[in-house]
Amino acid sequence: MVTPPCNDPLLALAERTASVDRMVAQAARNLLWPAFPSGLALLAVGGYGRRELFPYSDVDLVLLVENDRVAQSARASVSSFIQTLWDGGLRLSHSVRTPAECAEIHDQNTELNISLLDERFLDGDRALYAGFVQRLPRFLHAQRDTLIHSLARLTHDRHRKYQNTFYHLEPNVKDTPGGLRDHQLVRWLARIRETEAAENASAFLFLARLRCHLHGRAERDNNALTFDAQEEAAEYFRAPGAAAWMRDYFRHARDVYRAAVRELESSEAQNSSLFAQFKDWRTRLSNADFTVSRDRVHLRSPQSLEADPELALRLSQFVARHGIRPSAPAEQRIAAVLPRLAEWLAGLPALWPALKEILSLPHAALALRTMHDTGLLRAVFPELAQIECLVIRDFYHRYTVDEHTLVALQVLEDLRSTREPSAKRYGDLFSELDDPAALMCALVFHDVGKATVNNGHVDASLKSAEPALDRIHMPAPERDLVRFLIGSHLEMSAAMLARDLQDPATPRDLARRVQTVERLKALTLMTYADISAVNPSAMTPWRAELLWQLFLATYNELTRELETDRIRTVTDEAPEMRAFLAGFPTRYARTHTVEEIASHLRLDATYHQRGVAVDLQKLDAAWRLTLVTADRPFLFASVAGTLSGFGMNILKAEAFCNQQGTVLDTFTFADPHRNLELNPTEVDRLRTTIERVVLGRIDVRQLLQHRPKPTPPSRSAGVHTNVSFNSEVSATATLIEIVAQDRPGLLYDLASAISAQGCNIDVVLIDTEAHKAIDVFYVTADGGKPGAQQLQRLGDALRRACGAP
Repeated sequence: MVTPPCNDPLLALAERTASVDRMVAQAARNLLWPAFPSGLALLAVGGYGRRELFPYSDVDLVLLVENDRVAQSARASVSSFIQTLWDGGLRLSHSVRTPAECAEIHDQNTELNISLLDERFLDGDRALYAGFVQRLPRFLHAQRDTLIHSLARLTHDRHRKYQNTFYHLEPNVKDTPGGLRDHQLVRWLARIRETEAAENASAFLFLARLRCHLHGRAERDNNALTFDAQEEAAEYFRAPGAAAWMRDYFRHARDVYRAAVRELESSEAQNSSLFAQFKDWRTRLSNADFTVSRDRVHLRSPQSLEADPELALRLSQFVARHGIRPSAPAEQRIAAVLPRLAEWLAGLPALWPALKEILSLPHAALALRTMHDTGLLRAVFPELAQIECLVIRDFYHRYTVDEHTLVALQVLEDLRSTREPSAKRYGDLFSELDDPAALMCALVFHDVGKATVNNGHVDASLKSAEPALDRIHMPAPERDLVRFLIGSHLEMSAAMLARDLQDPATPRDLARRVQTVERLKALTLMTYADISAVNPSAMTPWRAELLWQLFLATYNELTRELETDRIRTVTDEAPEMRAFLAGFPTRYARTHTVEEIASHLRLDATYHQRGVAVDLQKLDAAWRLTLVTADRPFLFASVAGTLSGFGMNILKAEAFCNQQGTVLDTFTFADPHRNLELNPTEVDRLRTTIERVVLGRIDVRQLLQHRPKPTPPSRSAGVHTNVSFNSEVSATATLIEIVAQDRPGLLYDLASAISAQGCNIDVVLIDTEAHKAIDVFYVTADGGKPGAQQLQRLGDALRRACGAP
């Protein structure tokens, strides 16, 4: 079935429903009714029942039977009936139920109870159906609280799956918050509560037309609005561009989501058992301005907002202090008087004291989100309007720019109570801040510049923030900190990606920029929140560890408590130790403990006996491979290829070589599928394979052939290859930064290219952002930095290795 263009979604849904009705009726006439002239009826339920059947949606049927005896005797006929419809191209979902079964709660199949809210008679025993129709309203009324609770549970689970936000850059137009499922939720709850549904016709028409387009485009039930699909949808909707069209999508999704949340909260509130736990103490928080009821803050006198606009700020302070959201009527009232509030805010002589109180309280992130939802935040800072629902076409980021900002603020707030080991130390750091208000304010503005420019947006963000800071009369010391944080919010991320953190120059350069410990703490927390808010899996334990190590190294630099004295603790009295250390760079002794050096010396002894020594250790957030063997060309590349062939993701690697020509290589890598942890024998197999590769008994290229290829990114998300050199950041080596399309074996090919050009690899830093690989090599040649001509040849070789023309 090829779906024609869908300019009128209501007509398209009705026509498909009518077509399926005819197919079902024909199959029933041929296969059901001859055998069962009575005792059986066909009901359409779900989207089919409400005549909203999308081009490739499932067809939901209930076969209503008089009793179990009829159900048993109908099995053969029903099987033929169902098979005929499947053969006719319908994706069928059916169940056989008695009226009694339809009028009871199904804990393991709540969807059945919900689908009956949209039941529609198709054909069969009308008397049987009439009895069912009389019974259903009594069931819905008697089980109202249970049905609301079940529907709320399903909805909350679905929303949590999508991080409780509709701001996803590649949303699912059916299931993502703000999608068609939420639109239908409002209808269902109204039906259960026997009230009128608050319809949003324009949003439904937009989403329905879009879903019809996605089905026709994929020729299947595909509801994912990918970047490629967005490009085509923008043309289909005759929009000026995908990014601009997506802002329209998010505005409709926002309306649907907020309506769904309001209806859900109102429905849950009627079930007093859901809120009994709050009645004992939260109601005591009520004051002259606000009443706390059913875990929501209500305005005692909504009409007083126009006469007393400061009430809106006091409400935000109340939310920030107690962590209780405003009620839906309170939010709607604020939104209704926004012009009056904006006028009042513009005339205030100094707004910063009130804002500072909000930003300093324990639930500041919740307060800012409610201010954003009502438009109050935009009234305070009109500059934020330019990033509202703003889409940046980046396959690594999950959210729109404004949602990314709100998520980053929430990440900081969650640090106050986190028990996650990798985050707990950042929570302790957050508690050390004298006042978090400036940090929170900097996060609000850190990405505003993306409205005008994506790459290099920092200066644009500073330019947008400046008049806002002027307008609220922020004092000079706090303003300087906000400026610094916005202007430097990418510094630590860049150092983590492209600098050797164990090179003294890295923390020294950062300390020179930061200047004070207080700024360093705030910048570290801002970096943590910014990375964490990119997508739910962006702040991996490894990245959290790298950021913490960079913080500690820079902190030591600022406080003059460098650990360089540790070099003196290395004993060189034993001849074996002197021979082993001779020729290693001093950074080796500085970056390894006495115990680690002793362990490496034992590996060196094993190497002299067997030709290679390999050690594998499990770390907190990764694995570490240590290899000691004789130096030879392509050694580093071979080991990298072996790890890649086993499905490992290399995070960092470094190489040392002494005067005897002995190489000490270390690889820190992640095991994304936990193969080594769950299968201990794989540890031995990996160790043995590496030994055989080093000894030349296995060709590493054979291992790479078996690693599955990753799913390629969409055509609009392709990565442009870039190779750059920097000979200034290190005193002894040249830094090479490579950005390219990630793929299995890429590091092997890059390392091979470097070796083929006569260069040695000292340190490797590896990072990936979705399908983008960001690899940094510190390389030397003949004991120094490579020359200009050598770098030119190397650049060409690396670009070829990346697949660039």
